Amino acid sequence: MKILSVCPYSFAANTYLLVSGNEAVVVDPSVSLAAIEKILAEQGATLKGILLTHGHFDHTISVDTIRSKYTIPLMMHSGDAPMLTDGKINGFYDFYKQESTHAPAQRLLCDGEKIKIGNEYALILSTPGHSPGSICILCQNDSGKSFMITGDTLFADSIGRCDLWGGSESIIRSSLQKLSTYDHTMKIYAGHGLTSTLGSALESAKYYIDF
Repeated sequence: MKILSVCPYSFAANTYLLVSGNEAVVVDPSVSLAAIEKILAEQGATLKGILLTHGHFDHTISVDTIRSKYTIPLMMHSGDAPMLTDGKINGFYDFYKQESTHAPAQRLLCDGEKIKIGNEYALILSTPGHSPGSICILCQNDSGKSFMITGDTLFADSIGRCDLWGGSESIIRSSLQKLSTYDHTMKIYAGHGLTSTLGSALESAKYYIDF
């Protein structure tokens, strides 16, 4: 499976495409549909779904635009499902004092569930704390080496904030402990900022929270 960054450092969040064969899933679409379709065309891939690492507004900007053109499911953890339809809890109101909502998700996920992309699978890891339904996504590249999309649970140099709706420092501590059981040499792709290795990012996280 390939991971491709779409217009990195866009609005406020990183958008990724997971591509296997001629199928693709877009993760956290915060860029224009045109930017996504450009990469799809270059890869000769058809968009099969939208996958959210969590429900905050900066990771969901393009979801309705995409679904207006493609009949594909929006997938997210059940814990964050209310954030799409409630403009007071998805973060937009906290910053702009206006409500922003989207149509509901078509598929609600749980820990350990697998998403089929082409002939490969992405594994969903429940990692709450930044939000109740935050997830990480574990995949393998074409060489068989694992990589992970960590959303806003873990960044290259810090962790996601825990002071918005549903956030919890004690819960994110448990999520970081869970991530620490995986291969520390694997590359991570965060919801904001640069890529890193899991081990390096976890060491940086210890400056913010003990786990």
